[in-house]
Amino acid sequence: MKKKLVAMLLAFTLVLSMAACGKKSREDVVGSLSNKMEKMSGYQADATLTINNGNDPQKYEVVIWHKKPSYYRVQLKNAKSDQNQIILRNKEGVFVLTPALNKSYRFQSDWPSNSSQPYLPESLVNDLVQDKDATFKSTKKGYVFETKTNYTNKQLLPTQEITFNKKGLTPESVKLLDSDKNVVLDVQFDKVKYNPKFDKDAFDVKKNMTSARLSVPTSTNNDSNLLVTQYPNKLMDGVTLEDQQEVKTESGVQVILSYKGDKSFTLIEEKSRISETGTVMEISGEPVDLGYTVGALSDKMISWSHGGTDFTIVSSNLTQSELIEVAQSVGQTGTK
Repeated sequence: MKKKLVAMLLAFTLVLSMAACGKKSREDVVGSLSNKMEKMSGYQADATLTINNGNDPQKYEVVIWHKKPSYYRVQLKNAKSDQNQIILRNKEGVFVLTPALNKSYRFQSDWPSNSSQPYLPESLVNDLVQDKDATFKSTKKGYVFETKTNYTNKQLLPTQEITFNKKGLTPESVKLLDSDKNVVLDVQFDKVKYNPKFDKDAFDVKKNMTSARLSVPTSTNNDSNLLVTQYPNKLMDGVTLEDQQEVKTESGVQVILSYKGDKSFTLIEEKSRISETGTVMEISGEPVDLGYTVGALSDKMISWSHGGTDFTIVSSNLTQSELIEVAQSVGQTGTK
């Protein structure tokens, strides 16, 4: 009887030990993810990005390529607006391509390492490593983390929920949350493949511009010279539109909107022009993802193109985060 009792206790202890071994901790999972990122040679990923900025969520297709150590290609497409842009990083620098306008911009930038990027797996893992207080739970199919963000406008989007698939440790989704826990931006990964093989010219600027111009409609290059003025929906407290002017220039018309208050700024709009030569233009500042397009951000200014219009916001009073916030709201249900 005594031997039988000892045997039962040993068996019970073994079961408990096996159960404990099968349950991974947050540190175990983050360690496995870090190891995966370190060993891989690169990846290809397809994702759907949704921006919830009102009653009409905007969806974009995102195609991501990465070849170690520092080659990147991120293509952002919106079928409804024919918006198509490509961010490239190669040995020559960081480029933003707008095929519909035949324009390329080169930045002297550390992108993408200068801030978090919601569609880059290694950026997500780095956020987990950096935030020792990130929450963690294991579900039937995945690992779910809630962590701090490291975005340029992290004051607006302080938290993110990241889900990784258990089987392949690939990202499944990223949800960027505002301070009220509302999902402002949602990335759903449709396919992720580690260690792919790329063509020799996969990250070449001319190659990507040529192929993109052949395959993407250019309706943003509209024949009409009519400029439809667009207004920001997001204004800081006490800021109002004080003046609106139309100024004729050699290339057409500029609309200048002057907003006054403690957080004053000037918004300049003009029709986008197609580049005849397709030359690369040097840009000061950093590329910044506005969700629906990629802009150029500096200390006192942000500029971008969308839907056939070029926009520039200039301000000595807005922070970089506020510049982004206002820029993201332009073209929504306008506030004059």
